[in-house]
Amino acid sequence: MMIKLLIDQLDRKVGLSVYPPQRIVSLVPSQTELLADLGLEEQVVGLTKFCVHPSSWRKDKTIVGGTKQLHLDRIRQLKPDLIIANQEENDREQVEMLAQEFPVWVSKVVDVPTALEMILGIGEATGTKGLAAQLAKKINTCFTQLKKFPLRSCAYLIWRKPYMASGGDTFINAMLEIAGFKNVFAHKNRYPEISLEQLAAAEPEWILLSSEPFPFREKHLVELSSVCPNAEVRLVDGELFSWYGSRLLRSADYFRTLREAE
Repeated sequence: MMIKLLIDQLDRKVGLSVYPPQRIVSLVPSQTELLADLGLEEQVVGLTKFCVHPSSWRKDKTIVGGTKQLHLDRIRQLKPDLIIANQEENDREQVEMLAQEFPVWVSKVVDVPTALEMILGIGEATGTKGLAAQLAKKINTCFTQLKKFPLRSCAYLIWRKPYMASGGDTFINAMLEIAGFKNVFAHKNRYPEISLEQLAAAEPEWILLSSEPFPFREKHLVELSSVCPNAEVRLVDGELFSWYGSRLLRSADYFRTLREAE
């Protein structure tokens, strides 16, 4: 039996006995959308409850739990030729358990260059190298052509009660930099809890409220505007700041529109 040998973004060797894979399980929302844009509707058999794009797949595919709480028995029943996971979004212990039974390709995305590497890697893993290369090239062009904006300090909030912000070692932080923002909580790691007092002391010029994972709405602007009365408080599309698959095609134009409206 010929084995297709791959190297994932953790530098792990992943061997596929069926290539290209005919039964794929995706454990990451942004990578599920990527698989759709690579034309793999027939091959994807399982996804998580957070994989909302494309919406039709939620009716046709097996839901294997959440990104952090997978139903391993459901995945086993699907007998996947390939499982696609992510270092940050999935539980390490569960991924390692699955890797003992199935080929698991794990991504590690921290910025746009590693996102493009991920797209090319998944293209290689799924037999769609040509389409993946075209997509990566389009995304790279979008960001290359994005003009530089005047630097503005900002806080990017992802949660309420307690308030949580994006720290400096996140993909979101890399996207903020591209959009011309200096993260006032870049000195903190991951997604730190912050108090309103800390937010006020940081004096951000902008406060960006993400649409996910917490669904910030207009009503939440009032509280934050009272805490930082001089800040520009905006609701933003969290997918365009945090999804690192094919949705990146839309991010550069979104950043341009956001910044030109100031």
